[in-house]
Amino acid sequence: MAGLSTTIGSFLGLFVKKTDFKLLALGLGFSAGVMINVSFVELLGQSISHIGMLWANTAFFAGILIAGLVDMLVPHEYIAECLPTNDPQLKPLIKAGVMTAIGIAIHNVAEGMTVFVGTVHSLGVGIVIAVAIAIHNIPEGLSVSLPIYCATGSRKKAFWLSFFSGLTEPIGALLAVLVLWPFLTPALTNWLLALVAGIMVYISFDELLPAAHKYGEEHVVVSGLILGMLVMTVTLVILRP
Repeated sequence: MAGLSTTIGSFLGLFVKKTDFKLLALGLGFSAGVMINVSFVELLGQSISHIGMLWANTAFFAGILIAGLVDMLVPHEYIAECLPTNDPQLKPLIKAGVMTAIGIAIHNVAEGMTVFVGTVHSLGVGIVIAVAIAIHNIPEGLSVSLPIYCATGSRKKAFWLSFFSGLTEPIGALLAVLVLWPFLTPALTNWLLALVAGIMVYISFDELLPAAHKYGEEHVVVSGLILGMLVMTVTLVILRP
């Protein structure tokens, strides 16, 4: 259920007019704010508190390196063929949406493991963690569907790409049971969280923010960025177990 809440954000992104570049820039800035806040405040912060500054930041920069390699190796021309757009000006949005979906999908695998581990420890803790993740997955779904819809005009493609990025959450729980359970320690879990934080920060700075600046005014982008951070901060403060 936590993973499927991404679908709510998917729907929200489909109500934006394709030609409203100012709102598009606001939404991309908002998405970057959400991902940056979650990465530094929640994922990296939790990792540092459990495995220390050195190992957490080693994993964090390893995540940035992995995201950079994925960015270089992803066949962008093939993506453009699968998700065509009639407006060449909007082509960068396709890459931004796909890279965001990849980052969130990997992030959700780690989240699925976190919910599983929390629930094994205590059903009450697991439920609270799942609710918190479900709420912050809503803007994550928006960050995938919005650029894809604006670039392609296809609600179907935008929705399904966002939907599948959220579907990796139960996959993470399944991996925790079938593969990692004998080796899954708090240290390994927190190392993975820092790794994911690095991936999401790279995507925010390399894809979302440049795309936002391309389609909107500078102050609109900054407003969206701060708003995204604020929304995630309030969510984490209210629902943190």
